Amino acid sequence: MKQALAHISLVVNDYDAAIDFYCNKLNFELLEDSYQPEQDKRWVVVRPPGSNGASILLARASNPQQSTFVGNQSGGRVFLFLATDDFHRDHAQMVSDGVSFVREPKVMDYGTVAVFEDLYGNLWDLVQFAEGHPQAL
Repeated sequence: MKQALAHISLVVNDYDAAIDFYCNKLNFELLEDSYQPEQDKRWVVVRPPGSNGASILLARASNPQQSTFVGNQSGGRVFLFLATDDFHRDHAQMVSDGVSFVREPKVMDYGTVAVFEDLYGNLWDLVQFAEGHPQAL
């Protein structure tokens, strides 16, 4: 059996603002942005540069209940983990691009990590896993 995680849905307030943040501040690739007339929605998919793994579906909140979860999809915990092959390069670039880090870099036994927030306040780890770690790039 072979399976893979294809997409993670991230609820956003605005497609274009989310595309701008993910593509211009995190340097993600815009894989698809197509209108779905039967639902009056857009299918917007982004992923980290050089990745063949799961992508993020930027899903605009379509009702008041969904809107309450924008920026808090994980109850205030770190929600997503962005692995890198060069922590210091990416951290410096993200700081230069105005990404807000809420926890400074630190070296742990599993690698180097810092916590940043996206445009809505969802928390992310930027992490370079230590050499030999099963998820090291």
